[in-house]
Amino acid sequence: MWRNISNIKKIDTKLIDKGVALRSYFEDKRILITGGLGFLGSNLAHKLVNLGSEVTVIDNLNPRYGGNIFNISGIEKKVNLIINDIRNIEAINAYLANADVIYHFAAQVSYIDALDIPLEDQDLNAKSTLLLLEFLRKNNPSCKVIFSSSRMVLGKVEGELMKETSPTNPLSLYGIHKLTSEKYLQMYYKDFAIPSVILRITNPYGIRQQIKHNKYSLVGWFIRQAMENKDITIFGEGNQLRDYIYVDDMVEGFLRVAESDNAFGEIINLGSGVSTKFVDMVRTIINVVESGSIKFVPWPSNYENIETGDIKTDLSKLEKITGFTPSVSLEEGILKTYQYYKNNIKYYL
Repeated sequence: MWRNISNIKKIDTKLIDKGVALRSYFEDKRILITGGLGFLGSNLAHKLVNLGSEVTVIDNLNPRYGGNIFNISGIEKKVNLIINDIRNIEAINAYLANADVIYHFAAQVSYIDALDIPLEDQDLNAKSTLLLLEFLRKNNPSCKVIFSSSRMVLGKVEGELMKETSPTNPLSLYGIHKLTSEKYLQMYYKDFAIPSVILRITNPYGIRQQIKHNKYSLVGWFIRQAMENKDITIFGEGNQLRDYIYVDDMVEGFLRVAESDNAFGEIINLGSGVSTKFVDMVRTIINVVESGSIKFVPWPSNYENIETGDIKTDLSKLEKITGFTPSVSLEEGILKTYQYYKNNIKYYL
């Protein structure tokens, strides 16, 4: 019997071609992910295993941060797991020396906590990068380093769009230390030819992210609150614009820059390219989960010092260098995240 093919969605051959190219690049590559049991690292590890890479994951499983053994469920026998601290260079030097690509995600990830633990924040968000680069300079200078930075290095964005050339005036210790790592990477690329790419992430969210509290991902935390039918607190009217990027799009961006020679030595924005009012993000969560409510409260006085204003992201550089445009809508990403936690919430409480 002949099938009616008029309603079958056309396959994007460009995506197929890119998928083949990524497999060709990553297959059998030795990939090291610092902070690899965390949100971004573990999602990347799943993708890299599927691409045929030899993946080593390093994580210190500090309970303050997002490392979670469950995050590698399904691939635990396909990755090399090292429970150690990236700052213990001597203990992990064999893995660093043999890596083709290092994704450097190990970090203190809360700008809120940074002021309470300033030296720990400096250690993880700046010193660890310097230790890593010094080791590579002496032992593995051709290794590619892909670094997860943050829009927080900019502070309040000057001009309508957040561009890679926007002035950097961080408002938090977290932003200062992330910017310090950026400077280390740029110097070691310029002076010692260690290939690196810096990706400035906007507001990340998605599956496998810690949702124990509100310090890491408000989207994930709000999804949990909605699932528990609680009030979701919004400061002011919630009209500030944010760029929320789903983890699948982030992973794709991190893969694309590694296989693009044009990306090395560059700082590249990584967001969705869509600006959403904070209150609309919360409403989307409540609509998707079909539970929860909004509670508006005045802005706390201390938030005035760290509020970065509206975020509108220029992704033209990402698209030019990699040919990649993020595509997961906020509603789609929230639905995927909600479905994941609905099935796995016990592993994240």
